[in-house]
Amino acid sequence: MLKLIPVFCGIITGYAAAVVLGLIDFSPVAAAPWFSLPQFVTPSFSWEAVVFMIPVAIAPVIEHIGDIYAINEVTGKDFVKDPGLHRTMLGDGIACITAGLIGGPPVTTYSEVTGAISLTKITDPAVIRIAALTGIVFSILGKISALLKTIPSSVLGGIMLLLFGTIASVGISNLIQNRVNMGNPRNMIIASLILTFGIGGAALEFGEFTLAGIGLAALLGVVLNLVLPGREKEEMHNIG
Repeated sequence: MLKLIPVFCGIITGYAAAVVLGLIDFSPVAAAPWFSLPQFVTPSFSWEAVVFMIPVAIAPVIEHIGDIYAINEVTGKDFVKDPGLHRTMLGDGIACITAGLIGGPPVTTYSEVTGAISLTKITDPAVIRIAALTGIVFSILGKISALLKTIPSSVLGGIMLLLFGTIASVGISNLIQNRVNMGNPRNMIIASLILTFGIGGAALEFGEFTLAGIGLAALLGVVLNLVLPGREKEEMHNIG
């Protein structure tokens, strides 16, 4: 638990500074009820929404795979084999379906959580369950929810920089441990373009659909890995 103290101190210090500077409006907290249930809505079926979400689903699928490999690195276990990616992705899909059936937003694995686990090295499933139950309890406590909403985006952004940076570090460590030859021009091109597209804010727009960020970068990496010559030779090198 001591490893969480720097993260909490960062949030508290940033929040306190925002209070001193008068950037926090506590009126929503005062107006919020003590207890409030989430607003559930009745779901409706739409083929337009289905078609629109198919390409959007690429990003969370790739993010899910990346998160699983990152968790493998932190825990020293191989969740790709046990329980297997097919089961972890099935769980992700069931969670999305369940959320949709009660009118909630789609859910997925979150790299922020993976980053927190990587940073704290706390991998006990019991801790994750406690965190999940705490989130559920907070969601029905109106004043707690309102108080959390007052945290400035700049404070949250600072924490996100740390967590996403940790994910990037774990990814680089994963490449090193799997002996990926970054001196190979092919690998260098793929990694460089992924970073450039992911960090640089590149986007592809098709009508109202936009693919950007991690989704575009990951899709680009997959395509480049398939089309650039030398993949078989590189795989043999990694196996050897």
